[in-house]
Amino acid sequence: MGFCIGTMHVMVCCHHSSYAPHSRIASLQYEEATMDFADVVAKRRMVRNFSERPVDPEAIERILDYARRGPSAGFTQGQDFIVVTQQELKDAIAELCHEKSYVERGFAPFISGAPVLIIPCTTENAYHRRYQQSDKVREDGSEIDWPVPFWFMDVGCAVMLILLGVVDEGLAAGYAGAMDLDMLRELLNIPAEVTPVGVIPIGHPAPDKRSPSLKRGRRDEKEVVHHEGW
Repeated sequence: MGFCIGTMHVMVCCHHSSYAPHSRIASLQYEEATMDFADVVAKRRMVRNFSERPVDPEAIERILDYARRGPSAGFTQGQDFIVVTQQELKDAIAELCHEKSYVERGFAPFISGAPVLIIPCTTENAYHRRYQQSDKVREDGSEIDWPVPFWFMDVGCAVMLILLGVVDEGLAAGYAGAMDLDMLRELLNIPAEVTPVGVIPIGHPAPDKRSPSLKRGRRDEKEVVHHEGW
């Protein structure tokens, strides 16, 4: 089953049709925000274990509504999102993400065990088509030379909105990369020109093993912020 939110297509793989378009943000008043933004940012982290408690479908609707409002070059909006709740599909996706290797290192099966998976996707050709239109081509009628692949930048913005929206909803999320994109495309009927960039497991958090990478610590602000040049 699929549906559209704005100009973005969302494919939902679940046993019911509860995950439907939501337009809460259009009329959202600032005082209605459920959590201070600074708290949302501070509380965001990658979680690798979830309880069996169901996730409210309306929360997923709101999170997807946040995601589609991220910036995009030329307002191309070349991102799509696949929502998966069927256990058989979750198990297959977990296998493509090598979940077993996480479990062998002491982590919970956080992909197959999550109530909801969101697979964010981006389409490079959508940007080329957009920048071949009359208001975007150069004076000689040619497409711009892309300095960076903005289709990946834009989907990254959408992913961060999902991760922050998850926290604002009182939920938790992780992230995993699929090692075989062609297999993932085949599994979820994703068009060849569309690139799935990862898998976001979502659910209510449960006690989890922290990543050993956290021992690196966060880089100090003075180390990463450069004023008036490097």
